[in-house]
Amino acid sequence: MIAIRSLLISLVLFASATIGAAPLTPGLIVAISDGDTITLLTQDKQQLKIRLVGIDTPEKKQAYGSKAREHLASRIFKQDVEVDLRKKDQYGRHLGVIYLSGVDINQLMIQDGYAWFYKHYAKEQPKEEALRYAKAEQDARAKQKGLWADPNPVPPWDFRKETKEQARAAKATNSYRF
Repeated sequence: MIAIRSLLISLVLFASATIGAAPLTPGLIVAISDGDTITLLTQDKQQLKIRLVGIDTPEKKQAYGSKAREHLASRIFKQDVEVDLRKKDQYGRHLGVIYLSGVDINQLMIQDGYAWFYKHYAKEQPKEEALRYAKAEQDARAKQKGLWADPNPVPPWDFRKETKEQARAAKATNSYRF
């Protein structure tokens, strides 16, 4: 009797977890913009710009920016993947998790040392996923993989902020010329 009750509870929990899950979107990766943005060609021939959710990679002009892009391309360019689309960001890009043969590519980018876990948006992720991403970053740091081999890696959000401040300062300096 207890075994049947446990089985029924397990089935109900599994069913409720899968009912809310959105179907994955299959497609072909046709472009890699940078280490965390790709273009997916869907089966109905739509091109979707997708930002990999939960991660942030170095900017193109930043140390490891090109390497992050190259690493992502080596993993998924011209590959058939499935994407868990979550929502759109303020730039109109879809946010999603890329799966290649069931492997979470977003997590792999962190694990291989080419991305930070984007903690700022962790509350928007399923808790289990955020914990996996945090652990992947911790492991990559400990093993000094990829960008973690650098003695002082600069997070991309700090790099972007610094770049904006420098641009503002340059503009202010130029506007006061006579």
